[in-house]
Amino acid sequence: MTEVTPPDFDVGIIGGGPAGSAMASYLAKAGAKVVVFERELFPRPHVGESLVPSSTRVFKDLGLFDKLEEAKFPRKYGAAWTAATQGMYSHGFEGMQPDCDARIRFEEREQPGVDRNYTYHVDRGLFDLLLLQHAHELGAAVYEGIRVEGVDFQDGPYATVKFTMGRKPMSTTCRMVVDASGRNTILGRQLKLKVRDPVFDQYAIHTWFGDYDRSVLAKDGIGKDYIFIHFLPVSNTWLWQIPITEQVTSFGVVTQKKNFAKAKEDREQFFWDTIATRPDIYDTLKKAQRVRPFKDEGDYSYAMKQICGDRFIMIGDAARFVDPIFSTGVSIALNSARFASRDVLAALEKGNFAKESFETYETTIRRGTKNWYDFISVYYRLNVLFTYFVSNPAYRIDVIKLLQGDVYDEEAPEVLTRMRNMVAKVEQDQGHLWHTLLNDLTSKAFQPSF
Repeated sequence: MTEVTPPDFDVGIIGGGPAGSAMASYLAKAGAKVVVFERELFPRPHVGESLVPSSTRVFKDLGLFDKLEEAKFPRKYGAAWTAATQGMYSHGFEGMQPDCDARIRFEEREQPGVDRNYTYHVDRGLFDLLLLQHAHELGAAVYEGIRVEGVDFQDGPYATVKFTMGRKPMSTTCRMVVDASGRNTILGRQLKLKVRDPVFDQYAIHTWFGDYDRSVLAKDGIGKDYIFIHFLPVSNTWLWQIPITEQVTSFGVVTQKKNFAKAKEDREQFFWDTIATRPDIYDTLKKAQRVRPFKDEGDYSYAMKQICGDRFIMIGDAARFVDPIFSTGVSIALNSARFASRDVLAALEKGNFAKESFETYETTIRRGTKNWYDFISVYYRLNVLFTYFVSNPAYRIDVIKLLQGDVYDEEAPEVLTRMRNMVAKVEQDQGHLWHTLLNDLTSKAFQPSF
């Protein structure tokens, strides 16, 4: 009987962002032989700078809190949503009047497995570097500046990761592969699994400003450390405001592709023209100093026909991305690594890397991302409904649960069902006071409900 040569590694991970680094840390900590291939050289700038509290469970598992505190990332205690004018939301639903300024603190709901009342805003360049270095310290092999060309699943008993180092083509063998390549979706493209979202087509233009006065929209000084989501009186358009340091604040405009200016000069003008629809923000921001070039991001929204297969699994943005509205990107990346690592370690122990081995992960992550998708769809369809639910004591804690990132344990959270039903009621009644406030972006998402 011919003895099979052992593979170079147990698991090959494509991508060293939060998903790949967290996965490498989980596996290496458990004793697996892991390699990470990262295309970029860290640190590098990256969008997605605000976390949600469900990330805390991962930080605790991996022993990261001391490093996060040493990095002095701003603590994030809550979130706020503001609208252009009180008049925009002057009429309530069923006798209730939502505020044009809705705020939540994470400590309002006790969160299982989370032992602090804050999470973080982060400079992604430093944050991602910290995570990748941590994975290396736990025993993962890490190679930066490596371009993965693809994975061969047919050549022998193992998966073969093919990559270039400089101009030299190389390869390594692994028992299985984890695709954590972000929006590059290496396996999604190779296996033709990637599907563009039929509803969302959002684009963003963003930058950093120094010395922006965050106290302007804080109430009695409370809220300067919040993420702010500002509704803009432009169809399906909003603005994020995220503290990066005491002096630096990230701003980004998110809008539909059809609204997005094509020429570089026009994009910057578009950024300012859009923010000018909110004079309270525009006047203060114009006094600040831009400290980074403008950057745009597109083609946000997509899914995969499958996220697991024989000898592979997809995590983070490589598996799914919808929209950045609720700061879900890093949370999904970290939690997908947390869930997936359990199935991967079990597969390594049993020596079984068939698709069924990863069924628990796939079921869990699809359930969670579907709940995020429904929540985001409600927000875009009727902004006022979101602020109404946040402000209504009957629903507030259930909404905070979603905003904390706890979306994986229920097939259909009751609060989302109620939101969808209210949207349907407003859609069907052309005389409803909120009917004219409906946005068109996610209208198709609600057609099956009536």
